[in-house]
Amino acid sequence: MTNTPDEPTTALPGRPPVVDLATWQAERDELLVREKAHTHEGDAIAAARRRLPMVEFDGTVEVVGPDGPVPFLDLFQGRDELVVYKHMWHDGAPHQGQCEGCTTTAWLLKDAVYLNARGVSFAILTTGPWDEVAPFIEFMGYTQPWYSVRGVDEPVGGDMGYVTCFLRDGDRVFLTYSTTGRGNEPVMGAFALLDMTPYGRGEAWEDKPEGWPEGQGPCWYWRSDADGNATWGPTGRPVPQWTRPGATPVTTLGRKGDCH
Repeated sequence: MTNTPDEPTTALPGRPPVVDLATWQAERDELLVREKAHTHEGDAIAAARRRLPMVEFDGTVEVVGPDGPVPFLDLFQGRDELVVYKHMWHDGAPHQGQCEGCTTTAWLLKDAVYLNARGVSFAILTTGPWDEVAPFIEFMGYTQPWYSVRGVDEPVGGDMGYVTCFLRDGDRVFLTYSTTGRGNEPVMGAFALLDMTPYGRGEAWEDKPEGWPEGQGPCWYWRSDADGNATWGPTGRPVPQWTRPGATPVTTLGRKGDCH
């Protein structure tokens, strides 16, 4: 049994109406029709991805990892499919000065066992020099394979901030798909969960009931201070870094909130 109390004078501005469970269920079922249509369209788009033409390139091109230069083919680890995340890098920046969006993405993909079980390998590529990248990996506690692609041309190198997929056919290697921006959101499951909550992501661009909290800029909560307060100020770090031993509120390079 649910309660449908009279509207208090202290009700949140813009709050949707309070109804009984049956009324809520009827509206929920109506929204479910739209959600299913959205899912089916997503399935159709995924089917179109699987039919995109491919680009072949030289799989012997070398990238640099913990054991020195290796051919890109090695990243497949004997599997036929490979997903990589291209992590942005700010040369010479301390750990807390690295890209907060990329830090979050890599943090949420720390373990690729389910991809591996499906026969898909995963690696992170970055343009950072290996002598800077290696200490960052150790500090963050990452266990995924990382490689520097400094000086390597596309599709292995090039612009960072992308999720990119490759296919191997023997010794032949093909680029099959690449996306960036909001296309990377499937990696960040927290976004999908926030979209289910009453206040959503808390970002100003969202369509929300009139009177609901206005929200802030995109990615406003991706950096915080030692007390967990969202801030892009001089003592902020990418949020996952505060879980790491030895993380302290040291001053960053003063980068401002340019969401990547």
